[in-house]
Amino acid sequence: MRRVSLKEIAPNLTRVAVAKQPASPVDSAQFGAIQAVAQSLGVEITPISLHDASEIERAVAAFARSANGGLILAGSAAATVHRNLIITLAARYKLPAIYATRSNVDAGGLMTYGPDRIDQFRRAASYVDRILKGEKPADLPVQAPTKYELVINLKASKALGIEIPATVLARADEVIE
Repeated sequence: MRRVSLKEIAPNLTRVAVAKQPASPVDSAQFGAIQAVAQSLGVEITPISLHDASEIERAVAAFARSANGGLILAGSAAATVHRNLIITLAARYKLPAIYATRSNVDAGGLMTYGPDRIDQFRRAASYVDRILKGEKPADLPVQAPTKYELVINLKASKALGIEIPATVLARADEVIE
């Protein structure tokens, strides 16, 4: 498995802001998992609500006043709406950031580690096939992602002044230069 943490690319990291939509059950679950792992890495977690642009700007600016911070963007719809703002703020404040989806890295974010969406769509097609053949959707099991991807944007890493360790680059599915 190619798991990666912000701590691997920014070893001095002691604080991480998690930008999330408060009402999202998915974001709440992700936040809980992040908190559990952060404690074992000696990292303090600060939630940032994705309500509106001005609130996000104030929260990230306040968070960035202290050193050794990083950013995690959860995978909610609000994260998609505010994606470009968060990528811009991460660059402005030199915050290493990890995003939930590849589109964030394609848009200039540093890195993503998350489910391979293409694989999920392919697997969903088999569900459609089963339903069209008469199976009841309620009888089909819920499936967790089985394939994850790590994508790293070296242009963003250079702008942040971060050198990505060779061990992390070797685990990447794709490196954007």
